[in-house]
Amino acid sequence: MIDSGESPDHSGPASGAASPDTATPLLDLITGPEDLRALGHAELVQLAAEIRAFLVHSVSRTGGHLGPNLGAVELTIAVHRAFRSPHDRIIFDTGHQAYTHKILTGRRDRFGFLRSSGGPSGYPNRAESPHDIVENSHASTALAYAEGLSRAYALDGADRAVVAVVGDGALTGGLAWEALNNLAASPGRVVILLNDNGRSYAPTIGGVAAHLERLRRGERGGDRGGERGGGDLFGALGLAYIGPVDGHDPAALDAALDQARACGRTVVVHCVTRKGLGYPPAEADEADRMHTVPVSDPATGRPARPPARTWTDVFSDELLELATERADLVAMSAAMTGPTGLTALGRVFPDRVVDVGIAEQHAVTAAAGLALGGKHPVVAIYATFLGRAFDQVLHDVALHRLPVTFVLDRAGITGPDGPSHHGMWDLAMLGVVPGLRIAAPRDATTLRRALREAVSHPGPTVVRFPKADVAADVAPVARIEGLDLLRAPRRAGTLLVSVGGLATAATAAADLVAATGEECTVVDPRWVRPVNPALAALARAHRLVVTVEDGVRSGGVGAALAQYLSRRDVTTPVRTVGLPTRFVPHGGRDELLGRYGLDPAGIAAAVFDGLADTHGTDHGPLRRHPAQR
Repeated sequence: MIDSGESPDHSGPASGAASPDTATPLLDLITGPEDLRALGHAELVQLAAEIRAFLVHSVSRTGGHLGPNLGAVELTIAVHRAFRSPHDRIIFDTGHQAYTHKILTGRRDRFGFLRSSGGPSGYPNRAESPHDIVENSHASTALAYAEGLSRAYALDGADRAVVAVVGDGALTGGLAWEALNNLAASPGRVVILLNDNGRSYAPTIGGVAAHLERLRRGERGGDRGGERGGGDLFGALGLAYIGPVDGHDPAALDAALDQARACGRTVVVHCVTRKGLGYPPAEADEADRMHTVPVSDPATGRPARPPARTWTDVFSDELLELATERADLVAMSAAMTGPTGLTALGRVFPDRVVDVGIAEQHAVTAAAGLALGGKHPVVAIYATFLGRAFDQVLHDVALHRLPVTFVLDRAGITGPDGPSHHGMWDLAMLGVVPGLRIAAPRDATTLRRALREAVSHPGPTVVRFPKADVAADVAPVARIEGLDLLRAPRRAGTLLVSVGGLATAATAAADLVAATGEECTVVDPRWVRPVNPALAALARAHRLVVTVEDGVRSGGVGAALAQYLSRRDVTTPVRTVGLPTRFVPHGGRDELLGRYGLDPAGIAAAVFDGLADTHGTDHGPLRRHPAQR
């Protein structure tokens, strides 16, 4: 391991106090990356402590990614000392470890509004700073971005370095290895800063993780310092390798990055770090080192309010019950067994929970293989990440009509994580897959019911739900051919078709409409794709249909229903309340739903809008929600 000869203290508390003879904290003197280059070793150690203290207190107030950022402080300081951003380009894979980067590039004073509307994003963001170039926060992408960017600079003859900060967890993703394969033959030169803390959320799994562990122990044959060959995967590919390096030792990092900068080809700098370093509650958290925290007490790390029961909790309980009843159920996750609710199942049936790492494509096709072998796989995944495996859903599962259930957590508006994490594309994307049934439960009872129906179905199914506290049960007043009627007035006026957890908002909107003398029938299809034929008869009996969904309007449930009614010569007009086909920013979930007209007032306005346009009934100021135009 490269070492500076000094032994910095890695275990002290997150104390941001300046030394007694320093009037001003060092962090207050850093206005940009250039200020870092004049600091000596002792000052760098002090600055890292001040940044950790700032992160703990600031992120505890707002919520956000804490553990990953605490582990990447010295590493980020060293990168900005060795390279000249933004002339040299720094790309953070995933980006949830880029808070120190934001602090050092002039955004510290905005951290009080982190991940809230109008405040800084929790990830790099091109609109915030010229120091940010990539804002996609899906993992394993940085090396491909870096290969293309460095190739462009090579073609132009530009003397600009490209640095990719990549976690060991990201190396479990196939895209990272596709990029490494190409980097070995690329004319571009990239410095790959491998931030190896042995974790993504939980400990990193698989052969690559085992290989990195051997490298950390020094079990590597061959030459060091960038020579070809040797006993590491990177050298076998033809890449240079430097390390392992103590990722919390400023002097060792400076030396390694100076060596990497002078290297004549793409080089991997293997930095060993500790997620959650310097904050005792994070270091003691065996689950994920406080990967993401809500608003909490910085002294203890405990949430400011007791956690409420979430949709994920309900799914977790029901899946465990189903697995107890059915020996053929096998659950799969892409590096997120905890966040997707598989922990409880793993404790009871450890051989029936499979974590494939950050490899969504493999998860889906491996699930197809399990189904071919007589099992019923349940693939628990964030809605936004299933888009990475659409081809596998289409051709590896649906084409073979295999009984695979996809459980999409974080569907719809997720809130503070922003555009790349909103699960708003799934209904439109998956709606074109032949033979795929999609359920959108409205509450805990219908979630349990949908999951049971899904794993009993002989073909592919999806069950989707939001990132939120689970909704209070909304009991149906009647059931008609698989549809749940939630509100059935005596006089048919407008038919409100509610999708998933928006049922509460839809019924409240119906009450607002009723106060004006209009009436709304509210129906929950539960299984929203394919379209339930019973909706045609209901639509025919009403003078307006308004669908309400937390996905994009284009190609979503409302669009599918309108096409279905048209093919059956049902002339009742259809209005769709949903999200626009553009990237929705970060902010509070309820705030964003209101902004896009998916709260009771917005839904009521859409009803009045539709009545005015089709029947000339004007309800004045309650009409025309701008987001639905």
